[in-house]
Amino acid sequence: MPEEKIKVLLIEDDRFLSEMYATKLAGSGFEVETAFDGEEGLAKVKSFKPALVLLDIVLPKKDGFEVLKALKDNGFLAETKVIALTNLGQKEEVAKGMSLGASDYIIKAHFTPTEVVAKVKKLLGFRSK
Repeated sequence: MPEEKIKVLLIEDDRFLSEMYATKLAGSGFEVETAFDGEEGLAKVKSFKPALVLLDIVLPKKDGFEVLKALKDNGFLAETKVIALTNLGQKEEVAKGMSLGASDYIIKAHFTPTEVVAKVKKLLGFRSK
């Protein structure tokens, strides 16, 4: 029986970046779903049940902070880890994201997609082979 892939949900409104990260994650063995706004992202968390969400903060409909708060309020953070993946890098924004339950906060401009995938693997407890 094939091993079940770990599910990752990518909530990112920039379709080029979304496709790039999704391709990189899928190539690393993850099952990847994407959402392009906060409302769609919240709906997919409920239906897809990912182990991890990569969450942009600047999103249409509901921003990433609203999504994080909804996940926290609905008890999803007990089952699902969230990494904020954004270009908002002010100390206050990082502190807000972490206080709302993000497991990590990545500034897109400072990390390559390969480094982002490495952080996802580390957070999910992957062992290098």
